[in-house]
Amino acid sequence: MVTMGDRKKSRSAAGNKRIRRRYPRITAIDGAHPFRTAVPNGYVTYGVRSRPGGKIFYFNFDLAREIGMIPDNHPDTLNADLIDSLLETFGIEIINEYDILNGVPIVPREIRTNSYIATRYLQLQHPDRGGRTSGDGRSIWNGYCRGRNGIWDISSCGTGATCLSPATAIDGKFHRTGDKRASYGCGRADLWDGVCAALMSEILHLNNINTERTLALIDYGDGTSVNVRAYRNLIRPAHFFAPLKQGDRQRLKATVDYYSERQIANGQWPAMKGERRYRHFLRRITEDFARAAAQFESEYIFCWLDWDGDNILSDAAIIDYGSLRQFGLYHHEYRYDDVDRMSTTIREQKNNAKYIVQTCVQLVNFLIYGKKGNIKEFRNDPALRQFEEIFTRTKDELTLYKIGYDNRSLRALMNDRKGAKLVREFRTHMAYFEKVKSARGSYEVSDGVTWDAVFCVRDLLRELPQLLLSGAQTFTTRQVIEILRSNYATEKDLRITPARKRHVAQFQSLYIDLVDRAALLTSRSRNAVLSQLAARSARINRYDRVTGDAIIHLADQLMEHRYGMNYTAFHRLFHDFVDEQVLRPEYLPRHARRKGAGAGSSQPRTRAAFETLSEIVRDFREGI
Repeated sequence: MVTMGDRKKSRSAAGNKRIRRRYPRITAIDGAHPFRTAVPNGYVTYGVRSRPGGKIFYFNFDLAREIGMIPDNHPDTLNADLIDSLLETFGIEIINEYDILNGVPIVPREIRTNSYIATRYLQLQHPDRGGRTSGDGRSIWNGYCRGRNGIWDISSCGTGATCLSPATAIDGKFHRTGDKRASYGCGRADLWDGVCAALMSEILHLNNINTERTLALIDYGDGTSVNVRAYRNLIRPAHFFAPLKQGDRQRLKATVDYYSERQIANGQWPAMKGERRYRHFLRRITEDFARAAAQFESEYIFCWLDWDGDNILSDAAIIDYGSLRQFGLYHHEYRYDDVDRMSTTIREQKNNAKYIVQTCVQLVNFLIYGKKGNIKEFRNDPALRQFEEIFTRTKDELTLYKIGYDNRSLRALMNDRKGAKLVREFRTHMAYFEKVKSARGSYEVSDGVTWDAVFCVRDLLRELPQLLLSGAQTFTTRQVIEILRSNYATEKDLRITPARKRHVAQFQSLYIDLVDRAALLTSRSRNAVLSQLAARSARINRYDRVTGDAIIHLADQLMEHRYGMNYTAFHRLFHDFVDEQVLRPEYLPRHARRKGAGAGSSQPRTRAAFETLSEIVRDFREGI
């Protein structure tokens, strides 16, 4: 474990200068952020102090290079200066209201010169549904980094209890950081949660799902940590919705303008101002949330997308991994139990995404015309019809991709009237199998309630092209059901009914019709298309696909292995495993990019650890 443990508690001035000179992009992150001047009433300011005793558990070298924090040729190795720069920059804790009111002793030399911010936004956990008391409850914005490929925001979770935590609003008092009796008010982050988030966010990112990512995890030896995260723009819809609910047009305008300026500066939006900018803002929100809602459904991702816009970023990127899960099957009745309320289901995420768009219609109307209309006035706005159209088309495209079609064939089918009709019909029958639920009914799990799905459609999509290439033409209902059946299925769940026979027949018929249509449109034979589908689907629908249940056990294993190997070996184990869970055939794994490297890690201990992780994924492949 890498630590400052036996090093001197205070470094020399020469040492500090050397660190700043070697890692200037890291040490320059000191609380300064353009949001402070752009939206002066959109945050609470906190002084900070050093939090000693931290150890670097994980550092994301790939992300640090992408941001521009370290050189492109920096090895995946922690050196003494990098360790010190990370602990000095991110090993901090806020001096909160409890500390000040109760005169908590603080060593003067531990107090940092600059202050940091916790931002205000709407949050459903608060009694006040107007966003007056809510926001970053245990996080701060560390600052930003301007790299060659844009501007990145850096934040840390676990830096102390702010006045914006739900506990402060509910209890009517400030809480001491680390007080475990304060639900939603402890201010600390769990290292285990941080490992889960780091692992899952890298897997989703490399599978082309927009998400905030973990930059570093600092372990404090008591199960708590500071979890450092990064994204190009950390504004959530909830940042807009708080001033909207309060009728504060000035702050709303400042927040939307700030968000838009960052998107323009990062080259993600064209430059524009005034009404044109606000209408573009609405169009992008509509497109991003329609596509994300479709992607979450298609990939079985539950992220508790709710109407307050708290657990999602404004471009529909994932931000909160506390309740996020990737299901192995379409467990569409699962609900997360969040102490005082139950979450939405994966199917309900679409309507909540659509309601976020509807709220943004209200928001833009307020900005342009100066009058805040009732939200119900905008339920038939053209943006909502556009949302439905984009959602439907994206679901069709993702279905074709999941079957195994490459971009050329996918575009040909989607741009062909008959091809588009075929995929829409095919998706209907595929959805039938995805939605079948076990006769067992609903039951409680450790973090909520669920109702098991029965069939694994991914298995059928993986096996079908190979079976057709072997010469078989059609399969009986029983044969198809046997491929589809999951370990959750009982004999009662597998009954052959007339309706099920029709769905099986139509599924097969439409699958072949799509193959033949793709062959015609791309001037290939049926077998050539099937061969490509077989190769691509083997990766896209691989048997051992990571789930939320698996992540729970994977994090335990990674924490155990971290203490038994050097950091370089641990980093390679972590990212080689992530590579194995990238399901895009277009992706070139890290080991293939490393000159002379084979798959996986070479050391016997690391190979054994890798196999343990892979076995966990196989064991929980169908779970929630």
